[in-house]
Amino acid sequence: MEYIKSKDIFVLMRNTLRLIHPRLMDHGYRVAYMVYKMLEDKGGYEEFEIADMVMVAALHDIGAYKTEAGSLNDMLRYESRDSRAHTIYGYLFFKYLSPVEELAKVIMYHHTDFEQLQKIEYEYKDLAAYINIAEKMDIYHTAMGSQFNMKMFHKQAGTKLSEEGLNRFYTVAKKYDIFTNLQTGDYKKDLEYIIDFMIFSNEGKKKFLDMLMYCTGFWNEQCVVDAITTIHICNELASKLLMTEDMKERLYYGALLHDLGMLAIPRAIVEAPRKLNSEEIKRVRTHVDFTEKVLNNMLREDVLSIVLGHHERGDGMGYPRKFKAHQMSQEQKVLQVADVVTGMTNRRSYRQPLGKEQVIGVLNEEAARNRLDKQAVTTFVNFYDNIMQDVQKKSVEVMRTYQLLNSQYAQLSKRFKM
Repeated sequence: MEYIKSKDIFVLMRNTLRLIHPRLMDHGYRVAYMVYKMLEDKGGYEEFEIADMVMVAALHDIGAYKTEAGSLNDMLRYESRDSRAHTIYGYLFFKYLSPVEELAKVIMYHHTDFEQLQKIEYEYKDLAAYINIAEKMDIYHTAMGSQFNMKMFHKQAGTKLSEEGLNRFYTVAKKYDIFTNLQTGDYKKDLEYIIDFMIFSNEGKKKFLDMLMYCTGFWNEQCVVDAITTIHICNELASKLLMTEDMKERLYYGALLHDLGMLAIPRAIVEAPRKLNSEEIKRVRTHVDFTEKVLNNMLREDVLSIVLGHHERGDGMGYPRKFKAHQMSQEQKVLQVADVVTGMTNRRSYRQPLGKEQVIGVLNEEAARNRLDKQAVTTFVNFYDNIMQDVQKKSVEVMRTYQLLNSQYAQLSKRFKM
């Protein structure tokens, strides 16, 4: 069953990264448009192939969210820095986490001088060369405004930049009035057309969503640990409550995406080393509204309702809609329990994780007050040790992936003497 379209997987990733750093994602999207028009002009590709390449072009700087977080406000300065750190990390990110690992080296090579790129045997090196050109065009055009001249790079033709790529860019820039479209925003219509051709299997979609979960770690690594904890508590509870496979699938999507809007909350609030005041609590609660804005018209309604209901409570005193128990689905009730447990058992900036007895005490009290579902709470309490051991195991696996990325990053950095 399709809970989210292939196109919307990409849009969701784009919107999530935009929450983390809007300027960098907007830059990536403009680069994707220029690369799309160059590939279209070149010909020889099916539209679904172009769609995949456009996606990689849009995410070509994904490694910079991790390695260049402190220097992204000045894009011109960012362009002039040593680029190997973010190209290496971005390559590893795509290689290990995405379902299109064959395109990962495009990210590795997109800053490589054309003379060197020509010596590399790689099917998609022309795409890397096109991204290199489009990136420079966008950064300098944005910085220089009316003083920009796209021919300023022609002295680098055949050395730093592909001469064929530059000539193709000159052609499409004139043919499609690229810079006017970039200024007016009309370029987004062209991109909407081509990304409609994205085709991912259900397995590929899930891999992208897992990749999306790791992207939240660019903002705060605790987000990833929390997501894993919530997903696996939901999965264990769903199995023990004999929920159907369809319900488990909906619950998986709900657990994975439920806190996406937290990326829009200032880090100073999220990471405050103290309890929050009333105004800060109100601000945090808006994360549900942000989540709805990001996910609206992407997920099926039954899945979206699970996501948006994770802070509702059976007594009607939850938020944002103050639903009561009879207005909520079983999936919503399970996610509510899992979210509460995650909040208590994982570290927070103002306290250490709570112990088993404290967690059980809070859950039983909330169930007695009809705030949390009694059946879900009783089931979790009865299987507490087994469920939390499984969660710990899954969390270790996630951190092992992080460690693998960091280890490979360190090795490649040493190789390139960064």
